[in-house]
Amino acid sequence: MQFLYPSFLWALLSLAIPIIIHLFYFRKFKKVYFTNVKYLKEIKEETSNRNKLKNLLVLLSRCLALVALVFAFAQPFLPTGNTVKSGLNSVSVFVDNSFSMSAAKQDIPLLDFAKEKATSIVNSYSDDDRFQILTHDFEGKHQRFVNKEDALTFINEIKISPSVQKIDKVVNRQLQLFESTSDNKISYVISDFQKSITPIDITKDTTVEINLVPLQTLRQKNLSIDSVWFDGPIPFLNQNNKLIVKVRNHSNEEAEQVKLSFKKDGQEKPIGIRDIAANGFITDTVNVTVDKSGWQQGVVSVTDYPVQFDDQYYLSFLVPDTIKALFINEGAPNRYMDALFKGVKYFSLSNQNVNQLQYQQFINFDLIILHDLKSITSGLAGELNTYVKNGGKLLVFPGQSLDLASYNNFFALLSMVSFQAENKNAREVATINTEEFIFSDVYINNSRNLKLPKSKVSFDFRTTSAIPFEKLLTYRDGGSYLIKNRVGDGLAFVCASPLNTEVNDLVFNAEIFVPLIYKMAISTTKQKELSYTISNNIVIETENKRKTGEVVYKISNGETELIPGQIPAGNMMSLDLDDQIKTSGFFDLSLDNQIVKKLAFNFNRNESDMSLYTEGDLEGIIAKNPKIKVIGEALQANISGSISDKDKGIVLWRWFVIFALLFLAIEALLLRFYNP
Repeated sequence: MQFLYPSFLWALLSLAIPIIIHLFYFRKFKKVYFTNVKYLKEIKEETSNRNKLKNLLVLLSRCLALVALVFAFAQPFLPTGNTVKSGLNSVSVFVDNSFSMSAAKQDIPLLDFAKEKATSIVNSYSDDDRFQILTHDFEGKHQRFVNKEDALTFINEIKISPSVQKIDKVVNRQLQLFESTSDNKISYVISDFQKSITPIDITKDTTVEINLVPLQTLRQKNLSIDSVWFDGPIPFLNQNNKLIVKVRNHSNEEAEQVKLSFKKDGQEKPIGIRDIAANGFITDTVNVTVDKSGWQQGVVSVTDYPVQFDDQYYLSFLVPDTIKALFINEGAPNRYMDALFKGVKYFSLSNQNVNQLQYQQFINFDLIILHDLKSITSGLAGELNTYVKNGGKLLVFPGQSLDLASYNNFFALLSMVSFQAENKNAREVATINTEEFIFSDVYINNSRNLKLPKSKVSFDFRTTSAIPFEKLLTYRDGGSYLIKNRVGDGLAFVCASPLNTEVNDLVFNAEIFVPLIYKMAISTTKQKELSYTISNNIVIETENKRKTGEVVYKISNGETELIPGQIPAGNMMSLDLDDQIKTSGFFDLSLDNQIVKKLAFNFNRNESDMSLYTEGDLEGIIAKNPKIKVIGEALQANISGSISDKDKGIVLWRWFVIFALLFLAIEALLLRFYNP
């Protein structure tokens, strides 16, 4: 047995007080008058022995009462661990407020149980201790220590949130705050411990005590719309654009008769009724036909219960009225290129002389084609570099009498392979890369049956292992006729031969020329964002169309209006929403009261998998870390007592108070009823 305040044991010296009282008070003599002294001696001896026993019992009860009272003030305890905490405590309590905590246990949401446990934990400590209340939201007010009263207020304000963090990230956030204090550092993590957000290695820190408080219910069945994407890079007007939908079954039982639907322009279209295997997924396709250009919005839904936060997937996408290409040349426009774009609806071509370029307009084009330029100036090279790196597409047809140095300087700026000396040998293309997007899904029959381009003048490429590229068309001798380089977020294509019918018959090979130009215009290095996932670090990139610093981008949905952080970067603007988006659905991005984009936001799917780590699982995970403990369901019934036993051992002072009262009662009974 140990004492929390051993200095109180000096009070045991007060035992001298009842002893002194006994020695002097009970030695008083009384005169007794007898009419007959015949039996006086016998009566006197018998009465003296009985009084002596009573006095000793009274003295013993008084001494034991005093000893028990002194021990109670010294607060004895039996240690249950290696160390016992003394001094002030800094306590961090994390309350899981993600969607999974809305699951019911005994018809009460788990979040209510979590808040009750957090309140009990805080009340288990003294008013002098400091507290941090943390949730998945990582709010600013939760990033500091507060007093007990404020901590209880914060707990009461906690609500279900779409934000979700990994448990190790939560613990690391607690550890960061602990670095600012020298008090006893104690962490509590109250959660259902879903496997999807609980890593095996929660923390490697050995200086902070971490207590896991699992609150769990039976695993619930759940279906979720995992992801949605278009089969092609962009959707087109008046065409069947294939929208791929991926639905996942997160339970151990097969999901039967699952109903999928797609809603657009107020009309709901059934996708189908499917069965999904246990812990499996399906992909289904819906044909989306758009009869007008501009921003479109749609919602994919699945019928599911009771977990419903992931049953809808909002998406927004832009359907351009035309795909725009810019043809830059030094002489007259190329009539074959003009004819190509005039022959296809929704595609347009603009011709500009290299000496009359408007660089600020580059961002408006989906594809820029360089044709027969003698040299590429540093100014043009810089603008094209910015254009391509920001997601543009560039196609280069070299000039017949080019300045090789200026071209290679341009290629070096874009980190592309460069030209070698001119090759005047007649060459014929022999191979098409049908695995690459430009020529994929274009030909039904084998590409060797096609008529392929021939050239009389071309340039060999100087390749190095440090600069990756792809061959799209290859000469019979193994040299490259057309290559693709990825530059930043954009693509740069280079043809080895000029676009001149005297030296290159590409324009006469419609099976190659037509898909080559069209698919270059719509190709991309990454799919356009159909939606954004709600989190604490949403960043949206858009074209920088601000004319003055006073005009800012705004995001609204008719009920709320947000002003995101705005970081310009050349022709692009990064919009930092931080944690301002809390609900899924559609929002408008506007600038100067003009809608620039339609945005769709969806809840994070991390918690769609409702499988949990059990108490036993957690014990196995933390077995190698003695600083992490699990407060199981049995201990949670009296969590305040469990915390007291954990921090101070088995507390005994209450028992000694009871003993003191008991001995005082014995004394009173002796004095009142024991008359020898």
